[in-house]
Amino acid sequence: MTHELLTIGRISVDIYPNDVGVGLEDVTSFSKYLGGSPANVAVAAARHGRRAAVITRTGDDPFGAYLHRELRKFGVDDCFVSPVRQWPTAVTFCAIMPPDQFPLYFYGRLPTAPDLQITPEELDLDAIREARIFWSTVTGLCAEPSRAAHRKAHEARSRSDLAEGQFTVLDLDYRPMFWPSREEARTQIAQILPQVTVAIGNDTECAVAVGEGTPDEQADRLLAAGVEIAVVKLGSAGVMAKTRTERVVSAPVPVETVNGLGAGDAFGGAFCHGLLSGWPLAGILDYANAAGAIVASRLSCADAMPTPDEVVALLAERGRPVPSTFSFEGTTL
Repeated sequence: MTHELLTIGRISVDIYPNDVGVGLEDVTSFSKYLGGSPANVAVAAARHGRRAAVITRTGDDPFGAYLHRELRKFGVDDCFVSPVRQWPTAVTFCAIMPPDQFPLYFYGRLPTAPDLQITPEELDLDAIREARIFWSTVTGLCAEPSRAAHRKAHEARSRSDLAEGQFTVLDLDYRPMFWPSREEARTQIAQILPQVTVAIGNDTECAVAVGEGTPDEQADRLLAAGVEIAVVKLGSAGVMAKTRTERVVSAPVPVETVNGLGAGDAFGGAFCHGLLSGWPLAGILDYANAAGAIVASRLSCADAMPTPDEVVALLAERGRPVPSTFSFEGTTL
């Protein structure tokens, strides 16, 4: 089976407080969820009906068994997920203090984590070549052997060999606690960018990848590095996407924020759904923005990923274009 979306990298158990608006030291109860950005993006795409899978590693422990169960529950293929005996499944705690404070605390990631133990020899290169979208993150480049595995995966998806409708996406997902320096991260990113067709990041992440500057300057540098679609998140101003012939800005979809941590992953999964659907870039951004807004208004990440009906309903409620009216190559979808 060819996967419509194949992601690689971080997975964890997210431990989120049921008490909102207080520090972790004052939380009295927690709930656990599947977490990790590449896993969440796969879940988000599966919610839109896409055949999704993730390449990752867990610990050989009950939390690892839990993550397998959750992936299957969400309809994500877990055939490329296997245990690492030496290291426990990573766990991530967060405090939830709306509207904009959601500090993360990573446990079980030092000196390494199971998902950083993916080796080049273990990769199913045929599955990687055949996937319509291959999605990786900068975090996967932070340590060996994961770094070598990511390089081999990207080499397998040579741009010259990609068919029409295939995309290689790099989530710029820079997390400083995983890197010795921004300069080291930029060096590793530069080696991957020539094989990337879509890059997605916020201002800080784009600055790490290609230097400080305005969103347009950063997008232009990503395009100059070989990327075909540069997506720069603008925070409260929405999101911009740029190609060599088009510049699109999608205004934010305001909601009452509960937990902003999963919004970017919901955006990513919905963005992939739009790419696979062949929608115009403006329509993809609006749809992905709405998906991210829905998750920001909910407590969890993976469990909060919206269905297409929920995204379309929010767009219609806010008077924004919906997929049934997106014009594509002179037709109406």
